Amino acid sequence: MSQVGRAMPRLEARAKVSGRAEYTHNLRLPGMLYCKIFRSTVPHGRLLSIDTSAAAALKGVHRVITAKDILTIIPEPYFGPAFHDQPILAVDKVRHVGEPVAAVLASDPHIAEHAVQLISAEYEELPAVYDEMEALTADVYVHETLKPAGTFPDLKHLAGRKNTNVTLDYHLRRGDAQAAMATADRVIEHTFKTQQVLHLAFEPFVSVAEPTEAGLTIHTASQTPSFVRSEIARLLRWPDNRVRVKVPLLGGGFGGKVYMKMEALAAACALLVRRPVKVALTMEEQFYVITKHPTTFRIKSGLTNDGRILARECEVWWNGGAYAEIGPRVTQKSGFTAAGPYDIEHVRIDSYEVYTNRVPAGALRGFGIPQLVWAYESHTDLIARELGLDPVEFRRKNILREGREQATGTVMHDAEIERVLEAIAKRMHWSAPFDRGTGTIRRGRGVAIGFKASISPTTSVAFVNVSADGTATLQMSTVDMGQGSDTAMAQIVADVLAMEAESVRVVHPDTDVTPYDMGTLGSRSMFHMGNAVRLAAEDARNKLRALAHEVGMPEGSNAPIPDIFLKRYGMRAGNIMGAGSYIPPYKSPDPKTGTSSNVTPFWMVGGSGVEIEVDTETGHVRITKLINVIDGGKPINPSIAKTQISGATVMQLGFTMFENMNLDAGQVTNASLADYKIPGIHDVPPIEVEMVAAEQSNGPFGAKGIGESGTFGVSPAIANAIQDAVGVRIRELPLTPEVVLRALRAAEGRPLEAAR
Repeated sequence: MSQVGRAMPRLEARAKVSGRAEYTHNLRLPGMLYCKIFRSTVPHGRLLSIDTSAAAALKGVHRVITAKDILTIIPEPYFGPAFHDQPILAVDKVRHVGEPVAAVLASDPHIAEHAVQLISAEYEELPAVYDEMEALTADVYVHETLKPAGTFPDLKHLAGRKNTNVTLDYHLRRGDAQAAMATADRVIEHTFKTQQVLHLAFEPFVSVAEPTEAGLTIHTASQTPSFVRSEIARLLRWPDNRVRVKVPLLGGGFGGKVYMKMEALAAACALLVRRPVKVALTMEEQFYVITKHPTTFRIKSGLTNDGRILARECEVWWNGGAYAEIGPRVTQKSGFTAAGPYDIEHVRIDSYEVYTNRVPAGALRGFGIPQLVWAYESHTDLIARELGLDPVEFRRKNILREGREQATGTVMHDAEIERVLEAIAKRMHWSAPFDRGTGTIRRGRGVAIGFKASISPTTSVAFVNVSADGTATLQMSTVDMGQGSDTAMAQIVADVLAMEAESVRVVHPDTDVTPYDMGTLGSRSMFHMGNAVRLAAEDARNKLRALAHEVGMPEGSNAPIPDIFLKRYGMRAGNIMGAGSYIPPYKSPDPKTGTSSNVTPFWMVGGSGVEIEVDTETGHVRITKLINVIDGGKPINPSIAKTQISGATVMQLGFTMFENMNLDAGQVTNASLADYKIPGIHDVPPIEVEMVAAEQSNGPFGAKGIGESGTFGVSPAIANAIQDAVGVRIRELPLTPEVVLRALRAAEGRPLEAAR
């Protein structure tokens, strides 16, 4: 029986529902201390003094740690994947409310929490900047000097730059957009904004650092164990093999747990006290660690009267918060898709990441693409309406098709944009009559489609260990955080080795045991690690065949694996080890034009169709139908793939309709689940999911990553449907009832008073 394409249950399902699954939060080590964090209450200021005396004197407190202590063991205590700009604890200055300033260690977490309340700090407050547009011109600099980490070659030119908040500016030039605009029949321009939202994984950030004879073992909830290992080693100036990083299952990640979060603080504290230290955040503390980028997006299109897009100019400003994190990668890797999935000859894109005094922003499911699709698909509908064209027909006229060059110059292959659009239109019965509602309840519908390039170039390595009893063990550093990667990868191994997937055990990431992987992020794992796993399994299969030939078994006999080992060793003994590594081809963008003939190994495509009802008296929007269609290649496990799409849909629904981090002078005023609204069961509409029949020719068994594709079209499809229903266009998320009602009243010429 073929294991690829089998809708089998997830391997870890029983352990999860029985409460036996391993999570870092459950870990207890002998002599372990709990770390609680004292945080800044000002958004920008020089740190003048910290008074820890009362906290240190509290009975049960083992030690209070500040940056002064950390500097005794780590002379340069700054980390970050793009810039070495984030201190383990604040050194001299704080840059956002909630920044860690001091840490209390105690054997009882409640004592540590109490002690934190006894710490006080004195600051010289500095002017702060919160808006991404203001940060471009304000005479306020979040960082005095830019310090690229050296990880990414296209950031090195920024080293040492002063008096700027811009951490990356990416520019793409294709054709001559300005000249084409001058010849266009119509030029249409709009600006759209998105808000700051949170990953809010139900397993908050947690790390445990344990000093060992070899060096240091870190047990952590991380999507990037290989990066954590190398970054901790760099900070400590140790060789990599002195640092061991172990990652069990994750209770959600969504991009929030990539790169370094709590690991550096746990490591520093553990080395200072020579005991295991656990840093486990509360749900509320997550609001001060990492968020999604707020954005401002100005988009302008030049068109013919019959609806052809001749040229498009895009300017995107990304609010990166106080520390760069992976924001510069978002700025470039997503920025070059800002013109949308359309065949446009003349394109000009400028994409900027800027520092502000907000909580840092980084990767969040979609890696910036949902913010872009929100803008360019809202813009697309507005153009269609202004030209008097049907929104679906307008998209059909301009859609990017197989074999055509995307704006970067990379030829589009295996990206079923057109088929996804047609599947949405079919499921929506787009050409059929539509009930528009009556009285105070008005009905509308909308569609939207988006795409994403896989992050590249990145490397994945896998080992497959075949035992003499005919079972196999897969060693890889891909992290299963609910997406079902362990199960899918086991299916690949099993298919190659002609065994059942249940006979494959997957080892959770452990950098002393599992080989390198760039990280579980950006929907890269199924493609990159999937290819590495396939190669490792094929290597093991080839070695088994060679062993069978060595002991005189006829070629093509398909002898059972135990028989091969028995014939060779005379007993149940021995192992066969297969190894596979994968890095796709890639060509760096031209520094002058931002173009490349091979900017990504594969494209993700997703779109949405919605039907809604709007109550014109309250502004309440009820979604009566929500369709999400994606190009998922050939799914390894169709049932897991469909739940991935549904999960992505619900998450983006929350970002669209409810979620917003409210800011007052740098302070998040709704930093709790009591005040930060996420979708509840009654908020989730009926969701239809479809994966169009497709194949990713360079993917493992035709598969590709899909974990983000379900997010792309949700927000603009709903906004497009609202305009279709009641004639108002909302250009900033979220689409709350208050926002809709204010737009309705403003359109009627009787605006509501501003909220006090």
